[in-house]
Amino acid sequence: MTRPGPVSALAGRKPGHTGEGGFTLLELLVVLGIIVMLATVAGPQVLRYLGKARTDTAKAQLGALSTALELYALDNGGYPAQQVGLGALMQQPSGTRHWRGPYLKRAEGLMDPWGRPYQYRHPGQRTQVEIFTLGRDNAPGGTDEDQDVTSW
Repeated sequence: MTRPGPVSALAGRKPGHTGEGGFTLLELLVVLGIIVMLATVAGPQVLRYLGKARTDTAKAQLGALSTALELYALDNGGYPAQQVGLGALMQQPSGTRHWRGPYLKRAEGLMDPWGRPYQYRHPGQRTQVEIFTLGRDNAPGGTDEDQDVTSW
């Protein structure tokens, strides 16, 4: 009994067929159209989540800054002067003898999620110390990502 020989890789193919698979231009355009439609529907929702995430990040950072200011005040007998500002949490201001900082792990904590320094008032208009950001638009008031985020 003889054993059958190896089956040719081209056996069963139509003559003239090169064996190279691929997508037609029409198939690629259909897929591209579907992706564009999905991006049109999902894009605004993703941007809303991003804006909310930045506002939530600002709220968390304000909490950390408030805690750091409280520690500074305990060590130094008061809050940093308005002229010194929040930089006193990272570098010892002249004239402070009991500074035990830095009171923040990173200097980036002094910047809001939109890349601007947090604003600081001492004495504040509503509380003794106020830390705030004016949001994405950097203007008072606003809603969503443009809203002010405050420590009071």
